Amino acid sequence: MTLAIFDLDNTLLGGDSDHSWGDFLIGKGLVDATQHKARNDQFYHQYLHGGLNMVDYVEFAVGPVKGMPRATREALHRDFMAEFIEPMILPAALQLLKSHRDKGDFCLIITATNRFITEPIAQRLGVDALIATDLEMENDCYTGRVQGIANFQAGKVRNLEQWLSARNSSASNSLTMADSVFYSDSFNDLPLLEKAATAIAVDPDQTLLKVALERGWDVISLRGQQF
Repeated sequence: MTLAIFDLDNTLLGGDSDHSWGDFLIGKGLVDATQHKARNDQFYHQYLHGGLNMVDYVEFAVGPVKGMPRATREALHRDFMAEFIEPMILPAALQLLKSHRDKGDFCLIITATNRFITEPIAQRLGVDALIATDLEMENDCYTGRVQGIANFQAGKVRNLEQWLSARNSSASNSLTMADSVFYSDSFNDLPLLEKAATAIAVDPDQTLLKVALERGWDVISLRGQQF
């Protein structure tokens, strides 16, 4: 069984769910529009240049729902899915996922974005499992802090290794990186791209495109672009 691994934002989605969450909160009037947009854009700029502090960003992104009851935050997320995520879902991404499922592959999304935002998206896309940045909870409410290792850059490698070890200890069919393919758009994912048996750059940023061409990795587009 091949382990088919997918980044989420700007790979399977035609946009960034984390950054869009900030825009959604502004539209709902739940945050100060000017201040929140400025910080949201600043964090996204840091991400694009590889310098994002995930602990700080998670505290910022989850802050508006910190302490919010489950039913309230889930209702809020349903609106987010309808207004922002559904328009981002790429038909070619759905077809790519289907092609792997049809071959019997195990489909896994691995994303730096936190689990609150991404778990419903992963369910919508019909993947087998999700590894995301996990959030600390107290009394069924988010504290705004990261639980464990932030799932970003080298953290993705460590979290995936831990996940594979735990899963393979109880599953009848083992999954390994020796039979894996990883799809990503971002140079931030180079640590995991280098671990995968097959690395595929999807609508890549300029840094990843350069590396992919140098190393002979496949470069594809789910948005109809030419490379």
